[in-house]
Amino acid sequence: MTIPHLDLIFRNTKTSIANVPPSRTLLDILREELRATDIKEGCASGDCGACTVVIGHGPQAHTVNSCIRMAHSAHGLQVTTASDLPTNGQLHPVQQAMLDHHGSQCGFCTPGFVMSLYDLYNRAQGQAVTREEAMEAISGNLCRCTGYRPILDAACAMHLYPAPAPRRQLKTGPDLRDPLNPHYALPRSLAQLLPLRARHPQAQLMAGGTDAGLWVTQQHRRFDQVIDLTRVAELKKVETYPHHLAIGAAVSLHDAFAALAQRRPEVTDFAHRFAGRPVRQSGTLGGNVANGSPIGDSMPLLIALGAQVVLMAYRHGRIVSRHVPLEDYYLGYRQTVLAPDEVLCWIVVPHPQQNERLFAYKVSKRQEDDISTLCLVLRWHQEAQALRDVRIGVGGVAATPVRARRTEAVMDNQPLDAASLARAQDSLSQEFKPITDMRASAAYRHQLLRNLLQRAWLQAQGVAHTRLENF
Repeated sequence: MTIPHLDLIFRNTKTSIANVPPSRTLLDILREELRATDIKEGCASGDCGACTVVIGHGPQAHTVNSCIRMAHSAHGLQVTTASDLPTNGQLHPVQQAMLDHHGSQCGFCTPGFVMSLYDLYNRAQGQAVTREEAMEAISGNLCRCTGYRPILDAACAMHLYPAPAPRRQLKTGPDLRDPLNPHYALPRSLAQLLPLRARHPQAQLMAGGTDAGLWVTQQHRRFDQVIDLTRVAELKKVETYPHHLAIGAAVSLHDAFAALAQRRPEVTDFAHRFAGRPVRQSGTLGGNVANGSPIGDSMPLLIALGAQVVLMAYRHGRIVSRHVPLEDYYLGYRQTVLAPDEVLCWIVVPHPQQNERLFAYKVSKRQEDDISTLCLVLRWHQEAQALRDVRIGVGGVAATPVRARRTEAVMDNQPLDAASLARAQDSLSQEFKPITDMRASAAYRHQLLRNLLQRAWLQAQGVAHTRLENF
């Protein structure tokens, strides 16, 4: 089996690199093969943003953390770094604004900030942005010199500079690489993906790689074979049906949360807490769900919403599928019901019904871009101060994301009064046996369950000053 070559458009030139192993990261290729020293490695875990680059063409281009992005996932795409932005000897408005507002101190993180602001500049189409929009754009970048104020000043001023000259766009031409190369496959349809999975059940399935990339950089794992889902056309769609949304496994976290928030605005603030923008734009909802981390943020939300996953396989010459409630998908720590020849293809989420209330809480050590200490999501229908159809998803209290069935039964058909709250708190704090680890003690997690349930109870009754986002 031939290790595939990697084709990129880099520095406005078509570039081909031979024999790139499946576990090579995009950052490695850029720095070591292409000598792009403007990209930095800070954390090698997608936390600091020093390695931020933009991949893709036109409106589809977006920021990613190149340190945890597999190089082959960028095959055929344009990769843009901070050194690419000047045109005809003139700095890009983002760069000039950073210079004029003293937005760089030690400078190590600066190229990553520039690329995040470049992404924002393109999305704003050169128009003014608010400070809040700028903060969201750089949510995946850390400045250890604490130079955020001048960086935000630069972001809010970059529209004042003359627009850059149009950049000449190269076309990649036909992709002659075998999309089913078993070392690193980039299938383009379900008809290619599912038979390929049947032939290579041991291959590592990969989407955005925001978690699997950590296995490479932090655990030094190597993949002999990778099947990348991000080019499968059917899995890149969010489809709306009369009773549910079907979110493809290759839909980014950013787009998936945006689709959910259209009918459930409560999801918006929760989504911003998930991770920084580059992680949300690179990672996928399907990957987050399939990975099965007990502290993954999307699973408690989806469990509370009654989501199911659609698992598909190619068997005996035909495609077969099955629907599994998300809470039944997990068997143990990073163990699932997924068969070796199956692929998680869709997440199916019912539309909200009348009188639905949704309360989603994430507690972590950092406000942004941090893993949960505990995640609690409650959904119920509220009728005349009584609760109906209660569903509760919890993360960080067991070996898997879990549904609090016992507490649901305690709360169902009960009024919003003090006695019902006390019973529900006792049930929820006793239903699980969380561990003590580096993020929190078991006792703290027990207390969080009680406190967050009380917060939801107060919010459901319209009590003021219960939402931290409002302060």
